[in-house]
Amino acid sequence: MIANTPKPPYYTVIFSTIRTEIDEGYLETAEKMEELAKLQDGYLGIESARNDVGITVSYWESLEAILNWKNNAEHIIAREKGRALWYKKYQLRISKVEHDYGFEK
Repeated sequence: MIANTPKPPYYTVIFSTIRTEIDEGYLETAEKMEELAKLQDGYLGIESARNDVGITVSYWESLEAILNWKNNAEHIIAREKGRALWYKKYQLRISKVEHDYGFEK
């Protein structure tokens, strides 16, 4: 599903990952983090896809909202598990969306 974002400007967190072979608890934690993020002030939406590289893009009203999500206690625990178990490598990028446009039939 494509997130329904507001008129720019807003912010994105782009989380690109390469997984390990360990699946223990991954799906449950990912689902829980998505549900928890939706409850955060400033959350606007999320999009995710996985092939050889997983990419999750979350959308936020402000840099402050992103920082608050980063500092969420449950999110901190999930990040620690990710480093220890689920990810060979990840890269996180934060950007400001200045323009957007789309198409729908």
